[in-house]
Amino acid sequence: MDQTAWNFIFIGITFGVYIGIAIWSRAGSTKEYYVASRGVSPFANGMATAADWMSAATFISMAGGIAAAGYGASKFLMGWTGGFVLLTTLMVPYLRKFGKATVPDFVGDRYYSNAARMVAVICAIFICMTYIMGQMRGVGIVFSRLFAIEIWQGVLIGGGIVYFYAGLGGMKGITYTQVAQYCVMVFAYTIPVIFISMIITGNVVPQFGLIGDFVKEGQEHSQPLLDKVNQISTDLGFNEYTKGSGNTLDLFCITAALMVGTAGLPHVIVRFFTVKNVKAVRKSAYWTLGFIAIIYLTAPALGMFARTNFIEEINEKKYQDAPQWFKNWESQGMIAWVDKNEDGIMQYRAGDVFAGKPSFDDSRRTENGPRLVTNKIVSSPNEVYYDRDIIVLANPEMAGLPKWIIALVMAGCVAAALSTAAGLLLVLSTSISHDLMKKIVKPGISDKQEMLYARLASLAAVLVAAYFGINPPSSFVAKTVAFAFGLAASSFFPTLIMGIFSKKINKEGAIAGMIAGISFTLAYIVYFQFLTDSKEYWFGISPEGIGFIGMLINFAVAFVVSSLTPPPPREIQDMVEAIRIPKWAGEASDH
Repeated sequence: MDQTAWNFIFIGITFGVYIGIAIWSRAGSTKEYYVASRGVSPFANGMATAADWMSAATFISMAGGIAAAGYGASKFLMGWTGGFVLLTTLMVPYLRKFGKATVPDFVGDRYYSNAARMVAVICAIFICMTYIMGQMRGVGIVFSRLFAIEIWQGVLIGGGIVYFYAGLGGMKGITYTQVAQYCVMVFAYTIPVIFISMIITGNVVPQFGLIGDFVKEGQEHSQPLLDKVNQISTDLGFNEYTKGSGNTLDLFCITAALMVGTAGLPHVIVRFFTVKNVKAVRKSAYWTLGFIAIIYLTAPALGMFARTNFIEEINEKKYQDAPQWFKNWESQGMIAWVDKNEDGIMQYRAGDVFAGKPSFDDSRRTENGPRLVTNKIVSSPNEVYYDRDIIVLANPEMAGLPKWIIALVMAGCVAAALSTAAGLLLVLSTSISHDLMKKIVKPGISDKQEMLYARLASLAAVLVAAYFGINPPSSFVAKTVAFAFGLAASSFFPTLIMGIFSKKINKEGAIAGMIAGISFTLAYIVYFQFLTDSKEYWFGISPEGIGFIGMLINFAVAFVVSSLTPPPPREIQDMVEAIRIPKWAGEASDH
């Protein structure tokens, strides 16, 4: 069978499973739609949470970032994993004990204010919409390669599928669909890396291959793989792969923003509302961390192997002799070559190829064959452009792995994007139907009407997300998603932490803090991403890392405003204290 047939088989089987689960587990009540009737086992919820959290940014972009930046991409590994530890130790056990269905629901009740609830709804919409556009972009990239279609067509197909099972099944349907998606993801991520590790290093365990020797047929002496990649990188004018570069303060801020942003993501938090009690929350967290570790401990090896294969396959090769995978991705506009010195040979070196994102004109070609890029070409020795989001997808093709493995990777990428998109859609729909319509606008609506509003909100969210998936603020999925983490870090994380651990923070402080934090972060992102081409960031802090500063602003404003306004009512203070005390601890005392 050819590659297209294998792709259709794997994608068709997985989509059939997802849709079948959605029909089997469709929600019949708001309790099933919002929290799956709180009947999910810790094991299943751990797997579903891992799938929900490991988005297209993790599956597609993280290894691509590691391949391109080496040590510099450690911010994603440290930020996302560290944030999950914060989430599971400091937040979700207490939030689950509170017993609400959504994050805005907690904010509204803890801060005894519909105004606070409304601000939380707006924050949730901004966070989820920013996040989901990255997932739609990831779906579009995969489908464009699978079916030789434009990225915008792939985005529309993916959006339609995720709306079907998220809108129909709600949290109940999403949970069991995500269990299936995690299974697809973990096999799709690990199996190719095992094969590639054996080819490159002779080690069946990728993590050992990463620190092992580079093995090449016909080569008498082996060389440590890390030394090999460092040597290749420096020979091509790049920094050493294993050494950091750039602004240390910015690296710290990005890592911190990803960390606290993870702990403030509403679509991850609500996953822990689906188990029956706090004990189950902690068990679920243990399972989740274990499932996440399988993929996160594999990502550095995948990135390293991909970089090695990419350079070996491309650099100093004639364009006419370029491998088929290069031509395949070139036809999708995801990779390109500009023959600057007109020698017909592809040179991959340090430096930019284009001024800005490249655009391609198929009607114009140079004598040597490649499509001519219509953007301004930068004067540098680099002739090869590639979108980092294709690294994971193209890696099996670079290594010459069997066609069924390539198809499996495609199915895994789709599963990663759809699983997170479904969770985000649910948060968007419940924020609008439950927190906005039911709690603020129309308190008297029936259960059936609330479900209708939820599904309509999901449809509207899919349409908006599809638009931004086609026209994203950044072509790199992980960068787009990083903005969502910054918004979560500057809005929800401080508000939730203060709501759990401080009895002094009142509604005025919480509202002012959320508005100040997210407004500052959003304004900074919009200015530097859309309104100017300047890279003269404040103190060198990029838009991806500014959420950490927004978080500090949120904390400061909330404490100052709370100290200048009346304290929360006594019953609210008692409720906050009760959230933190185990049931068996007895009465709180001052001793």
